[in-house]
Amino acid sequence: MSYYLYTHQYYNVDLEAYMGLVYKAEYPEMKIEEIHKKVYTELKGTNPKLFGITPQDEEITVGENTYYKVLSENPKAYEEEIQLFSVKPFYNFMNLMFFKLGFKVTTSIFLTSILSYVLILVLIFTFLIRILKNYPLAFIITILISLFKPLLEASRYASADSLSCLMLLLSLYAFTVRKNHIAATVFSMLCILTRPEYFILYSFLYILVCFYRNTLQIKTADVFLSYGYIFLSFFLIQYFNQISWSTLFMNQFTKVQIYPVSNPDSFYFPDYLNFIRKNIMLDFNGSYFPLLLIVVVIILANKFSLKSRESWVQCLFFGAVYASVFLRFLVFPSLANRMMIGFYLIIILSLVYIQNSKTDIFKNSLVARK
Repeated sequence: MSYYLYTHQYYNVDLEAYMGLVYKAEYPEMKIEEIHKKVYTELKGTNPKLFGITPQDEEITVGENTYYKVLSENPKAYEEEIQLFSVKPFYNFMNLMFFKLGFKVTTSIFLTSILSYVLILVLIFTFLIRILKNYPLAFIITILISLFKPLLEASRYASADSLSCLMLLLSLYAFTVRKNHIAATVFSMLCILTRPEYFILYSFLYILVCFYRNTLQIKTADVFLSYGYIFLSFFLIQYFNQISWSTLFMNQFTKVQIYPVSNPDSFYFPDYLNFIRKNIMLDFNGSYFPLLLIVVVIILANKFSLKSRESWVQCLFFGAVYASVFLRFLVFPSLANRMMIGFYLIIILSLVYIQNSKTDIFKNSLVARK
């Protein structure tokens, strides 16, 4: 499957921005005109149809030609566009590391996604073996997840989705299975440095951990210290980011802007509310969240008890996940399935644990469930 993903790469329009950031980091003295020329020469040589935009695919801006065509011809506009993608420093760092190892820049960017896909499956298989104590079942579930369409889509794109999902799963694995809270904090920070919007999910999870810290045998000071590092990661991205949330929203969801840094459009709040109102149900219904919610309700209802502390923890956990998805939509109103793989996989793996686990991951060691 990894070989298939490598030979069937999807050249999405974000690729040119990530390439520019790699070159900008590797050759800080290189002028933007040189970087611009280098990027688009390589892209057209690799995939000549990348900028053959058909009328139904056009993104029109007021007084300008097709947006991506303008970027391919205007170094100044291109320089401002790549700043929209600088908010994912760890992802850009990994792309740069592969480039330094001698890979072509396009190959480096795709390798980050493909290797993340491989490591996600290895981690899932390891987790399932530890909690199910059943090799055939763990193997079958891992194979089925490896064919999960959103995971495959994320691994074909030049995007931070696979890497952020890997960091999310590593942080939860380190916390629940390995009981290594320092490692869990580090992976959580890297997840946020890959996709900052995961800060919402971690905030809800830390609130849950704080309430049940005695059961988890974690000191209150350790919880707040760990969350402090998480908050610091998010704060640093916001501090160094030159693009405001309002500008990013306008550029991504209402009208693309040629110069989002030097000449952004004014933010109009009624436009924001109107966009949310029109798209919230369509996006949720177009995702896997309603289907997974049905399965969550069925499984939790089967074992739910008002007097059971474990039942309440499970309900609050899934409540935190769905609340995070909803709030994330309000900040970044898109639920594209490839962007949601982290949420999808923690829901699926949690359901597998609740339904079939032979061990209790909330104990100090993986002991049999009672």
